[in-house]
Amino acid sequence: MNSQQDVIYDLMGKIEEALDKGLPLLGYYSVVKKDTVTDLLDRLYAALPDEIKEARALLRRKEELQYDAQQKAEKIIADAQGEANRLLSESDILRAVQKEAEKIKEQVINDCEEIKRKAVDEAEAIRSQATDEAIRTKDGASVYAEQLLANLEQNLAQMQEIVKNGQVTLEKRRMEADDLVRSNYANQQPEYAQDFSMR
Repeated sequence: MNSQQDVIYDLMGKIEEALDKGLPLLGYYSVVKKDTVTDLLDRLYAALPDEIKEARALLRRKEELQYDAQQKAEKIIADAQGEANRLLSESDILRAVQKEAEKIKEQVINDCEEIKRKAVDEAEAIRSQATDEAIRTKDGASVYAEQLLANLEQNLAQMQEIVKNGQVTLEKRRMEADDLVRSNYANQQPEYAQDFSMR
């Protein structure tokens, strides 16, 4: 078995060698001698194990059987179609088929109308529900906005009161500072008056 593998690998190597020695063409192709490659391939096929050859033969036989079966099936289908066409051409059967087809057509039309009616009803219910939800959402948003504005107004009033208190406090401190400055100035004024009188 190993010797058989060695022969196969050796032949494959010779094929690669023949390709390498081939004339390069356009960078992607190589021109090789057909006889050389054909001879190597023939020897390679001959060196393949019997199991592989038998497997290939079985595959070919399987493909042939499948092709034969397909041909027979197509002939049976064609014969059946021809027989069906012949039977349908008879007037009584054709009229019965046409009558049944009309019944089926009417049933399908009725079913479609029922489906359409149900779809319209469901769409109307969904639209009504969506409208109600939109109104509830709008009302809820209005209430929320009113609460938000009321809270904002209350906060602004508190902030305004804080600002007024701050202004009053600052004015009070400014007046106290002015009084202190005037008091200090008044305490120092007699000395200045004495200085002026001495001059």
